[in-house]
Amino acid sequence: MVARDLLIEIGTEELPPKALPVLSAALADSMSNLLAQASLEFESVKKFASPRRLALLITHLQETQQDTEQTRFGPAVNVAFQENGEPTPAALGFACSCGVEVSELQRSNKDGVEKLCFVLKEKGKAANELIPGMLEQSLSQLPIPKRMRWGSSRAEFVRPVHWLVVLFGEEVIDCEILGVTSGRETWGHRFHHNSPIALVSPDDYEAKLESPGLVIADFHKRKSLIKQQVESESEKLGASPIYDDALLEEVTSLVEYPVALTGDFEAEYLEVPQEALILTMQKNQKCFCLVGDDGKLLPKFITISNLISKDPAQVVEGNERVIRPRLADARFFFETDKQIRLESRCEGLGKLIFQEKLGSVLDKSRRVEVLAKDIAAKLGVDQESCGRAAVLSKCDLLTAMVGEFADLQGLMGYYYALNDGEDPNVAAALNEQYQPRFAGDSVPGSDVGAVLAIADKLDTMVGMFGIEQPPTGSKDPFALRRAALGILRIATERSMALDLAVAINTSVNTYSYTSLAPSTAQDVFEFILERFKAWYLDEGIGHGEFQSVYVLRPTKPLDFHRRVQAVQLFARLPEAANLAAANKRVSNILSKNNGLDIPATVNESLLSDSEEVQLYRELASKELEVAPIIDSGDYAAALACLTSLKITVDAFFDKVLVMADDESIKKNRMALLQRLQSLFIQVADISYLHQS
Repeated sequence: MVARDLLIEIGTEELPPKALPVLSAALADSMSNLLAQASLEFESVKKFASPRRLALLITHLQETQQDTEQTRFGPAVNVAFQENGEPTPAALGFACSCGVEVSELQRSNKDGVEKLCFVLKEKGKAANELIPGMLEQSLSQLPIPKRMRWGSSRAEFVRPVHWLVVLFGEEVIDCEILGVTSGRETWGHRFHHNSPIALVSPDDYEAKLESPGLVIADFHKRKSLIKQQVESESEKLGASPIYDDALLEEVTSLVEYPVALTGDFEAEYLEVPQEALILTMQKNQKCFCLVGDDGKLLPKFITISNLISKDPAQVVEGNERVIRPRLADARFFFETDKQIRLESRCEGLGKLIFQEKLGSVLDKSRRVEVLAKDIAAKLGVDQESCGRAAVLSKCDLLTAMVGEFADLQGLMGYYYALNDGEDPNVAAALNEQYQPRFAGDSVPGSDVGAVLAIADKLDTMVGMFGIEQPPTGSKDPFALRRAALGILRIATERSMALDLAVAINTSVNTYSYTSLAPSTAQDVFEFILERFKAWYLDEGIGHGEFQSVYVLRPTKPLDFHRRVQAVQLFARLPEAANLAAANKRVSNILSKNNGLDIPATVNESLLSDSEEVQLYRELASKELEVAPIIDSGDYAAALACLTSLKITVDAFFDKVLVMADDESIKKNRMALLQRLQSLFIQVADISYLHQS
């Protein structure tokens, strides 16, 4: 197979930095798929992306498609010709559809019947004929929310296109796409080498762009270089950089030749909460902040320049001059906000709509206050602190700082509450109410924060389900899935004996002025338990292990979690498979005889076979033995204790006929099986482990 490398580059005005990685990946995926669909084999696809270019290097691309043969079958031979050998209308019609005479048709067996057929031979097309159309299709399908036009051209793209390289080996594939004619010339750095660079072959691309072009086209190479430079600058100062993946990606998308420079700002700005300073420097100036060994912010920053300056000090000074007003704004917001107590902002929340049908943010705060106090009372947490935290929980939404930086909600409430002299536990809870904010985030560190977080999340879930707006497909505007998982994590990781059913009903009752759907409480409960399944699947816990507990519907997440963990340990024991199979058999027998009037207790006098007598006695003994273990919540120990029943249960099913002819004996034996099932179901229905 003859193959060549293919280079495609679209040169543009500066592309949107946050969209650059997505556009690059989409272009690579689309071209790969189209080449595969065209049966053009290739070895690999390497992506290149910088502010002024999207490019692909496709290695060892097949020059020509393979020739293909396609057989079309027509009518059966016995109906294609008359007795005199003349073709029938069926044969003539088939030949006409194939564009040939009947005499040119062949015969072949299909499904045991001899039929007329025509073999259509299609010569494979050259790759250079197909590539322009594929590229045009790929570019038209890129995820660009808003396309733009430029000049007098009717071409549309995310940014104006200035040059196009389509180089197949040493051959330029002639085409015009997005109003630009293809060639072999790329362009270097806008400031250092703003002139064309001729490419002989695709192999030249990356090296020639870097020198003399001063462009590092490989996104990941550029990202790695930025990280190395930031770390190098930090080491000189004995500091550590604060890395943010989104920021690193965005900075990489903003520069073609990165140069790290360190700047300073006045230490007086450090009086502002460091989170606010970090956010303003990252968001507005795209800077990397530095912290000392104590984790506290230093009055320094690292900026990534897109050029090699002859006078770096001027570049640094320019960045310092721009960053100071941003820091001054943050300080102004902080000092202004502190002049008004959080508590005095409460009434203003009445003008802030939480959800049209669910009222204002003030309404939500009042509901959360009632719910938080109720949960706190049941968990033995200080009610007054939880209630106070709920009252103040959303007040920072009306502050200037949160108005400017929404990501600081909760955190600024914490700082302002401390400034107001609030209880430190209450202040901490204002920030912790939003935890966990994302996958892998920590849960609240205090009991008050945990209670507030649960109450806040539960109130939102009950409200949205109550007005029949649960998550649908990928749409979850109120992040209810994350909220449900957050409640489960808080309850389990903090070992809180939260009763979900009780808390949900309390939450429903706080909506006294809003009509909720009758099924709200049950829908919310089922939704939260379903999130347990997603969590456990991520943790590698099997469906059967989850389902064995799920069918019991424990209302306390901590209890649910401990049961699942116990079943997971039990499933690894050698006796587990037999006992699960036995429980499955018991379940099947009892379900098939559901209409039978099975007695609640076993009549010992009706037990005759030694195996059923032995099972009866062991069950009675195990019931007494595991009762205190189950009461203590040590479900793993309880199931381990029950594994000794394996021999007796196996013997029972080997020797005893449950469906005896004598009705009273049959019912008594089924009562015995029901007692066996009930013993295990105190922990889980392990029948779901059988062939799970």
